[in-house]
Amino acid sequence: MRIAFWGSSLVSAYWNGAATYYRGVLRALAHIGNQITFLEPDAYDRQKHRDIPDPEWARIVVYNPEDQVEVNRYLNSSAQYEVVVKASGVGVLDEFLEARISMLAPDVCKVFWDVDAPATLDRLGFNSDDPFHKALRRYDLVLTYGGGNRVTEGYRQLGARECFAIYNAFDPDVHFPSPADPRFECDLSFLGNRLPDREGRVDEFFLRAAAMAPEQKFLLGGSGWADKQVPPNVRYIGHVYTGDHNAFNCSARAVLNVSRESMARYGFSPATRVFEAAGAGACLITDLWEGIDSFLQPGTETLVAGDGAEVSEIVRGLNPERAASIGEAARKRVLADHTYNQRGALVNEILSDVTASIRSEQVEIQA
Repeated sequence: MRIAFWGSSLVSAYWNGAATYYRGVLRALAHIGNQITFLEPDAYDRQKHRDIPDPEWARIVVYNPEDQVEVNRYLNSSAQYEVVVKASGVGVLDEFLEARISMLAPDVCKVFWDVDAPATLDRLGFNSDDPFHKALRRYDLVLTYGGGNRVTEGYRQLGARECFAIYNAFDPDVHFPSPADPRFECDLSFLGNRLPDREGRVDEFFLRAAAMAPEQKFLLGGSGWADKQVPPNVRYIGHVYTGDHNAFNCSARAVLNVSRESMARYGFSPATRVFEAAGAGACLITDLWEGIDSFLQPGTETLVAGDGAEVSEIVRGLNPERAASIGEAARKRVLADHTYNQRGALVNEILSDVTASIRSEQVEIQA
């Protein structure tokens, strides 16, 4: 299949937490034999902070979102593809692109891929006049970053023709055990951008935990935290490029996952960091959310904390031997059940079924 994918960025993870998710799924789709064109705006300085060059398995199109003629030209050319995907959270022209792509010709498989489905469903639930209500019904398929049955059923109730959750995973060729790096050595590390629906939970699970364990060393990575007041035992290192993620995950005694508020509330929404850390053999501590045991087994493959006090208690009691054992078990689990090759095969099967159904409908109409 020829797939046009309108997303935030494939080549830059700067202010773009979905980058590694896109790379994993789309690379797997390409290796199956699909042709991928990724269209991304020149926005938020992402092109100045590239993590990777243009990959050999995808054609990258960087467009100027302020040039309406250029945007329309690429939209018109997208109509020649069998599958056109509009991802949520492009960051510019989102409503415009959602509407335009939803109105492509009937013989094009139109997909809305939501990388923040809990927040989208909350938004739609609070605002019956949101223009996406109408656009949604014109899409042939909705795929989501996660969220379980609550999200997929929520989308169907809002009028989606079909909806499937495509969870995060990891690529064994990209995320693997790495030697410790002195830049990232600590007792507990956390990596994530500063976002409104994450900050309060980072305050609780990471910064409060640090304040309660002053003898331990904590490391904070990600964009946007420079002016955040943190305890003295927290060191901030700014944006961590994806090429350093393995070293980041392997240099701490444990790595913390903190879900965004809406994703924690809906459950079944493991972040990319969960699988990256597990793939690197790191000992993962995660905040509590429904569905964790569908991905990693609490106690043996990950450690679970209900608040900052529990994080602090875990870090204080965690010796290197147990941390290594949990990290090894987690790596075995994700290698068995949570690779992007597995996710890509699932997406390929779904898209093949939907495009075949569309072709069949078109033949019947023409007859």
